[in-house]
Amino acid sequence: MPAHHFNTHCPDWAEALLNGFSQIFLQRNPLCGLLCLLAILFTAPNLLGGALLGGVAGLLTAQRRGYAKADRQAGLYSYNGVLIGLLLSLHFSWSALLAPLILASGGLSAMLTEQWLKRTREQRFLPAYTAPFVLLGWLLLSFAAPSEAAPAPILELSTLNLVAGVFKGLGQVVFLDAPLAGILIASGLLLADQRAAGWALLGSAVGLLCALWLHDAPAALLGQHGYNPALAALALSQQRQQSWLPLLGIGLAILLTPLFAAAGLAPLTAPFILACWLLRIGIRPLRRTHDERAPCQTPENHPRLR
Repeated sequence: MPAHHFNTHCPDWAEALLNGFSQIFLQRNPLCGLLCLLAILFTAPNLLGGALLGGVAGLLTAQRRGYAKADRQAGLYSYNGVLIGLLLSLHFSWSALLAPLILASGGLSAMLTEQWLKRTREQRFLPAYTAPFVLLGWLLLSFAAPSEAAPAPILELSTLNLVAGVFKGLGQVVFLDAPLAGILIASGLLLADQRAAGWALLGSAVGLLCALWLHDAPAALLGQHGYNPALAALALSQQRQQSWLPLLGIGLAILLTPLFAAAGLAPLTAPFILACWLLRIGIRPLRRTHDERAPCQTPENHPRLR
């Protein structure tokens, strides 16, 4: 069923929430969001409640504060809340305080997103991506009790496990390490944008191969080195005029990841954000030079610069 046909049978609030799940992967597609939600439901149902609470908190906060409906429907105020809900459900035991904490954090992420969107549109500020989630996540994780790392499962270095590791890299974006989760997410990306899906899988694969080269096979086969390169490739593949950018983003995200661990911070999605920001700052002078050299164009035929 095409996404536009699905939208006509989907209430506004449900479409906005599903778009929030898909926006984690930089897409606006409720079917993609539905498959991301199902990936959580089928492989880690204990995390689904927190994800829904965080997404709903962001959406309700945006409605109560009168943020633009188009942005609400696009899921822009929900995706950081979904990620925060997943993170808190993963690191904190369920209690009477956890649900209000997720609701408050999801609402705060929507307010941070609104301020960031204003600055992006008015002052050509850098995109927020998942920065509200990362900033709030670092703050909240500082209150989490230190947990003993579970021993990584021993996986054989086989073709099947390598392929599964690539899909796990997509699942790790939402803290899932089951191949089924990655397959469902990849299917959602294929429905939303086949080119983006290809770049995401390539980013995850390159991250996995680099980890193997560094002799970190257990983490590589669990997808832990694939999710930041996959996100960087997804974000930068939107710059269709510069097809080399996603490759640079993949490499930069891989190089930046160890720096956060060395600083004592959980990487979360920070390497992806920083890689994209650095490349966007780097290409601005190139764009300026191109615009100065380009012949005068009318608004009708001037290319859209994203």
